[in-house]
Amino acid sequence: MSKSCSIDLFSPLWRRFHQACQRWQLLEDGDHVLIGLSGGKDSLLLTELLGRQAKIFVPRIKVSAVHVRVRQRNYLADTSYLESFCREAGIPFYVRDTDIVGEEKKSPCFLCAWYRRKSLLDFAQDLGCNKIAFGHHQDDVLHTLLMNLTFEGRNTSIPPCLQLDKMPLRLIRPLWLIPEADIARYAESKGYQPQKVNCQWEDLTNRHRMRGLLEQMEQVNPEVRHSLIHSLGY
Repeated sequence: MSKSCSIDLFSPLWRRFHQACQRWQLLEDGDHVLIGLSGGKDSLLLTELLGRQAKIFVPRIKVSAVHVRVRQRNYLADTSYLESFCREAGIPFYVRDTDIVGEEKKSPCFLCAWYRRKSLLDFAQDLGCNKIAFGHHQDDVLHTLLMNLTFEGRNTSIPPCLQLDKMPLRLIRPLWLIPEADIARYAESKGYQPQKVNCQWEDLTNRHRMRGLLEQMEQVNPEVRHSLIHSLGY
């Protein structure tokens, strides 16, 4: 795609990013934000957006990024590409390795997420960050909502902002208002490099099933995602 096309696709992403930041006060003067950079299109867009925001100086923020690898999992991102991407965005890049220890009876997805999150939280504090930014987008929010309703009877989902009780860290999700399809179109126009090896379980999870359910609901009501988002009351 042309450069002008990429710019046209970027504008609504930038606008919704700012809407989220302003609505939930995700960014404030003096913040040091650590990006959880998985290597997928969502975290790459988050890196591009936060890197651009840091150069504006209002609010005055510092941004870093870290890619956490779990040694017992065979999904793989090209860290040299991630480092180059961050360099272009003006963001320091780090890589951390972690191990899954015991708890074999837990699901592989739970264990991977748990140990990656633990490593991320520990590194954020070592680096002196006060916020961690995740690349969860609107579809992630909706899939989580449908899972919670289906399996737990709870009308809850991923919050746009969460202050941790036991750590001086706040979790923020600046892509909360952005549909995945918009990110995918922009990623293709920019030539984002996909991960080398994807997770072997990603198409076998309840989250993947909720993706199909949401698509069916949108056939019944094309505006259903707006109704679901509104039900959360954020």
